[in-house]
Amino acid sequence: MKSYAAYAIGAALVDTEIQVTDNDLVAMNVDKGMMTLMDQSQQTHMLSQLSEHLIQASHASGGSAGNSMIATALMGAPTYMSCKVAQDTDGDIYLSDLEQSGVAHGLNDQRKEGVTGKCLVLITPDAERSLNTHLGISETLSVDEVNEDAIKASQWVYLEGYLVTSPTGHAAALKTKALAAQHEIQTAVSFSDPGMVKFFRDNMAAMVEGGVDLVFCNKIEALEWGQCDSLDDAISAIKQVARRFVITLGAEGAIAWDGATLHRVPAPAVDAVNTNGAGDMFAGAFLYALSRGENDRRATEFATLAASEVVKSFGPRLDRAACLALRRQFFGD
Repeated sequence: MKSYAAYAIGAALVDTEIQVTDNDLVAMNVDKGMMTLMDQSQQTHMLSQLSEHLIQASHASGGSAGNSMIATALMGAPTYMSCKVAQDTDGDIYLSDLEQSGVAHGLNDQRKEGVTGKCLVLITPDAERSLNTHLGISETLSVDEVNEDAIKASQWVYLEGYLVTSPTGHAAALKTKALAAQHEIQTAVSFSDPGMVKFFRDNMAAMVEGGVDLVFCNKIEALEWGQCDSLDDAISAIKQVARRFVITLGAEGAIAWDGATLHRVPAPAVDAVNTNGAGDMFAGAFLYALSRGENDRRATEFATLAASEVVKSFGPRLDRAACLALRRQFFGD
């Protein structure tokens, strides 16, 4: 028996969600639906421009891998998160969220001076999210944060694609993957964002070099990886680097390859207001289902249900009560 359903390493960010119009994005030269890195002064300026747009769910811990680990833990399977936060208020918020959710970490004696990473999540009326990220201390995430004991104690290792943007973060991802292979732990990689695949292709290729056990991506990321316009061609390309994978298709559901069969799973019809965290929730729910011994089709069905719930409200994820309600609805326990 393993102590954790999954071990993840990634950027620790505190999200601020802001409702904007498409005209706002154009005026600020923001790439819609993409993640853009910025420095602290740029982010502060953007926040001051949009201060009247703040919505209720304006301050919550985020970051791709962190959201997924919190989702898995809230559903009932403990996880472990390696990351960096500073000795500041946002760092306190982030660690409190991890601990209250049942996510272990090793940060109690390792926090340093600096600024915890922040992400301004700009949400347009069509529910699309555009991420504007200042990594802060997460920019220095490195091999020093990799925890071999926690990796050995986990069923899965989960790597977020955003790690490709930082030389030290990328090195940490590669070390984590190597340790997982050494200890025969399965590895999952999330492509995370179309820009990560397009602009950091060599680094992303290094993360999946030699093949990984599972890839999570959406349709745009899949097409970008395959450098093609056909989803069938993209599927063929991903099969070259992943023994199993899931491609999320938004309102159309998801496609899962379990190594032998391609499964097409529809999504429930919902009124989406915010897609921030939907992919992270999908991955977290999928890993939770696998921790129960479910097959890939059942895991995809549960993950699709969970993602369809998180897009119905603001905030990057569901709370514990909602996660447990979903678990009871789907699994009956």
